[in-house]
Amino acid sequence: MANPSAVSNGHLHCHQKRNNLLKSGIYKKNGIAKEIQKNGISNGGLYKRPFNEHFEQAPIYVAVFTYLGFGIGTIFGYLRDFMRACGLERCNLAAEREEQKDFVPLYQDFENFYTRNLYMRIRDNWNRPICSVPGPQFDLMERVTDDFNQTFRFTGRTIKDVINMGSYNYLGFAETDANALKIVADVLQNYGTGVCSTRQEMGNLDKHIELENLVARFLDVEAAMVFGMGFATNSMNIPSLVGKGCLILSDELNHTSLVLGARLSGATIRIFKHNNVQSLEKLLRDAIAYGQPRSRRAWKKILILVEGIYSMEGSIVRLPEIVALKKRYKAYLYLDEAHSIGAVGPTGRGVVEYFGMNPEDVDVLMGTFTKSFGAAGGYIAGKKELVDFLRTHSHSAIYATSMCPPVAEQIIRSMKCVMGLDGTTQGLQRVHQLGENTRYFRRRLHEMGFIVYGNDDSPVVPLLLYMPGKIGAFARRMLDKNIGVVVVGFPATPIAESRARFCVSAAHTREMLDTVLNALDELGDFLQLKYSRHSRSSRPELYEETSFELED
Repeated sequence: MANPSAVSNGHLHCHQKRNNLLKSGIYKKNGIAKEIQKNGISNGGLYKRPFNEHFEQAPIYVAVFTYLGFGIGTIFGYLRDFMRACGLERCNLAAEREEQKDFVPLYQDFENFYTRNLYMRIRDNWNRPICSVPGPQFDLMERVTDDFNQTFRFTGRTIKDVINMGSYNYLGFAETDANALKIVADVLQNYGTGVCSTRQEMGNLDKHIELENLVARFLDVEAAMVFGMGFATNSMNIPSLVGKGCLILSDELNHTSLVLGARLSGATIRIFKHNNVQSLEKLLRDAIAYGQPRSRRAWKKILILVEGIYSMEGSIVRLPEIVALKKRYKAYLYLDEAHSIGAVGPTGRGVVEYFGMNPEDVDVLMGTFTKSFGAAGGYIAGKKELVDFLRTHSHSAIYATSMCPPVAEQIIRSMKCVMGLDGTTQGLQRVHQLGENTRYFRRRLHEMGFIVYGNDDSPVVPLLLYMPGKIGAFARRMLDKNIGVVVVGFPATPIAESRARFCVSAAHTREMLDTVLNALDELGDFLQLKYSRHSRSSRPELYEETSFELED
C-alpha cells in the first residue's frame, strides 16, 4: 500500500475520480448517498444480519443536574485554589518554586484544575492494586487514605474473589491453569524472558515467524507482522503509511493510539462524526473535488481510520457502508480490531467475519493480543506487499525490542485454541459463550431501566452515570459488594456522559452475571441511575442524514 507505486496510483485515482464526479454531475447537493440507494447499495443490501445499536438520550433534567454538579464543583474548586494561594489550605500537588516563576511554567494551573479539585476526590477508584490473575475473579489489596486521596496506605488485608467486570479478558485466556500454560512454561525455560534486540538485528526468532504465519492464516490474508506493544502498533505504523500530501479521515472517537499515529504522520487530518457514514462521505467528496488546500492538487492517498469496536461507546463500526464508500472513492481503509478480534464473529475473527465480508476489502487490518488472547502486543495484516514494506519502514519494527518468546507462545496457544488447531472445540465454545453472556447482560440492563450504549453484540457495555458525584459512589459501593468495575468520566468521555464500563467475558458464569445484575438493580434504585424511558433511540441525528449542501 505504501510503496512508491501505491502512492502514485492513489494520486492518479484521486485525479480520475475528481474529474469523473465533476463531469458526470454526480457531485451535487444530494450527494452520493442517494446515488448509492439508486443502485441498490442501501443498508438492507449491505448488511447480512440485524445491526442494532442503542444511544438513548437521557431526560433533560439529568443533563441539567449534571452540568449543575460540575458548576458547583468548579466554584468550590476555585474557592479552594484561593485558600491554597492564601496559605489557608495546604497544597499537596506539584508547583513551581518561587525562583522559577520567570521560566516557562512546567505545570499549567488551569490544565491541572480538574485534577486538583475533582479527580483527587475520587482517585481511590482507579489504580487499585490487584494481586492475582485478572480472570473472572481477582484478589485486591485493600488500601485506605488519611488525607483525602493524596496518599494511600495498605492495610495488609486482601479482598478475595472480587468479580472482575473491568478487564478485557473477553475469551477468558487470562488464566493460571497449569495444564493450559505448560507449553508457555516450556518456552520460558528454553528461550528465557526477553530477546534484548530488534527484529532486524538479533531478535527475529522462529516463534515470531510461527506467530505471524498463524495470524495470517487466522485472518485469511497474505501476510502479517507482529509487534511487542499494541499502542505502538498504531502510533508507530500509521506514520509509515501516510505522510505530507496525504489525507487521514478519522472517526471522532478513535483511540488515542490512532490519534497519535495520525498526528505523527504529518498528514492532513479531518474528523467525521462517530460511525456516521454520511459525514464520512461528505469529507470524501470534498477531498476529491477540492484536493489539497491552496494548491488544489489531488491527495496522494486518502486513508480512513476506524475501530472495530469502540471501547468507550460499545458501538461496532458500520463496516459494509464504509467499505462501499472506500471502494467508490478509491480510498484506503485502516481497521483497528483491538477490541473486536476474538470477541465478535461466528468464529472470533472480528468485525470482518461478523459482517460476512472479505478480508481483502480492508487494506490494513490491525489488532492487539492484549484483550481476547490474554497476552501483549499487536499485529498488522494484509497483502504481502504491505507487510514487506512495514518490515523495513516501520519505526516499531526497526527500533523496538522484539516480543518476548513466552508472550508469543501464549498468543499461539490461545489462537490455535480459537481456530480448533489444538484438537478441541473449546475455543469455539468460548466465542459462543461470550456472545451469550453479552446479549444476556445487555438485555437485563435494558429491562432494569438503565441507559446502556452500544451494539447488542458488543462485549463492551457502557452504563451511563452522567452526574460527577455518582462516579465515586457507584464504584465504591460496587466494591463493597465484591464487584470490581471501571468508571470513566471527563476528559475521557464527554463532560455530561460519565459512565461505568463493563467488559463481559466468556469466563463469567451465569451466577456471576446474576450477582452483578442484582447488585446493579439495587444500586440503580439507591443512586437513582435508571434513566431509561425505553425509547431505544439510535441517534437519528447521526444516521438519517441523507444530503449535504455544499458551499459554492
